[in-house]
Amino acid sequence: MYNSTRCETITATAKHAILKGLADDGGLFVMPNLEEIKINVEDFVNLDYNEIAKLIFSKLLDDFSAEEIDECIKGAYTNTFDNSELAPVKKVGNIFVLELYHGPTSAFKDVALTMLPQLMSKSLANAGKKALILTATSGDTGKAAMNGFADVDSTGICVYYPHNGVSAVQHMQMATQKGNNVDVFAVKGNFDDAQRGVKQLFVDEELNDYAKSKGVELSSANSINIGRLMPQIIYYFSSYATLVKNGDIKAGDKVIYSVPTGNFGDVLAGYYAHLMGLPVDKFIVASNKNDVLDEFIKTGTYDANREFYKTISPSMDILVSSNLERLLYYATDRNTEKVAGWMQELKENGEYTIDGVTKEAITNLFLSGSTNEEATKQTIANVYKETGYVLDTHSAVSYAVAKEYADAGKTVITLSTASPYKFPQAVMSALGEDIDDEWEALSRLQSINKDACPAALACLKDAEILHNKVIAKEEMRDTVRAAIDKLANL
Repeated sequence: MYNSTRCETITATAKHAILKGLADDGGLFVMPNLEEIKINVEDFVNLDYNEIAKLIFSKLLDDFSAEEIDECIKGAYTNTFDNSELAPVKKVGNIFVLELYHGPTSAFKDVALTMLPQLMSKSLANAGKKALILTATSGDTGKAAMNGFADVDSTGICVYYPHNGVSAVQHMQMATQKGNNVDVFAVKGNFDDAQRGVKQLFVDEELNDYAKSKGVELSSANSINIGRLMPQIIYYFSSYATLVKNGDIKAGDKVIYSVPTGNFGDVLAGYYAHLMGLPVDKFIVASNKNDVLDEFIKTGTYDANREFYKTISPSMDILVSSNLERLLYYATDRNTEKVAGWMQELKENGEYTIDGVTKEAITNLFLSGSTNEEATKQTIANVYKETGYVLDTHSAVSYAVAKEYADAGKTVITLSTASPYKFPQAVMSALGEDIDDEWEALSRLQSINKDACPAALACLKDAEILHNKVIAKEEMRDTVRAAIDKLANL
């Protein structure tokens, strides 16, 4: 059973939580007894990826049958990724790189967003209704969600991304997405504006009542949805198992994970894995110039009242990190009153400060660091020169922040969250070539990178634009109402 981070009496089964996405009070669904689930090292180190997925889901999906779980895993991960391991680990210099970009849209979101439609379909089958997915994206979630939900029965999806706030490749991935149940909108503003707008829609009683009158449930594909978060836990266990199998560590050894972080979902999945028994020394929260999380870990104050920067790592250009709320829930020993108070302060004042006990609970496990644009570029250049490996602009942030720990002899796994081909201009600039045209930059990157460009990205340049609507954030509600009507008639 799950409950809201802000009120323990608001509860839901796994299927209901996946369908709802966000709790009625605006909180996020969490499993209060997560720490009671203990997976021993010997339980998973000899399993393959799908077997680990089955083990994890059997613990978290309380109202899914074993048969339903098997069907979801098969539907999500069969012939979907271009690497048989799904999430392979490579040694790059003295750091292990967990590659999470071998899915259909070349970003880590694919691991979860090939699975979420499977989980959603099973949940809808029981509920006898349709689901409209509302998703704010800083670049990667949108395409991965659309790709996963396109033309899936009983679902529709609306994606909102910051206008002129994503790379040209990311924009084309979304603008060319096919599917009768897909709508895509560029929102005037930044990602936080889009994310805030989506959250407001979920707690809009009139809009939700209208949706229900049409037999439609509003849900989310962002990591605020517990069904998006669960699949990301798997690759933490699988990466650890890979190192044990390869003899890089012994079963039971603790490792450090360094995670490029914006909305705090990816690193939170690692924290969940730790609570369930994964041997972890520390998690490194790696931020770009938008370093609100780095400051929070160091000071205990979350202050979103700061200048917003557009950077070469756009998927991390976020000032309000939604999933941090789930960490606060566990760090306060499930004190929903405290969490609700801090979230209200954030809403009203744009900041809050946690107490010393909660801060200690977090800093016992979490480290943090940040890089500026020049340091990110220099890391890409240095790693390529020394190893021939090309990092993307997000993975380079994580690699740079993790380097001092690896240099000190620690075993560090850094998460590589996107293919460098999604950000070719920035990557080529880091490698010393400033190229005005993104597609020319992609072609040039192909000529120097050992790894081939994913076919789905290579063909984007000439793909037909299907979505070109630019809206004000105040218009988001109208687009959802129209999407409800469309879905009800599909």
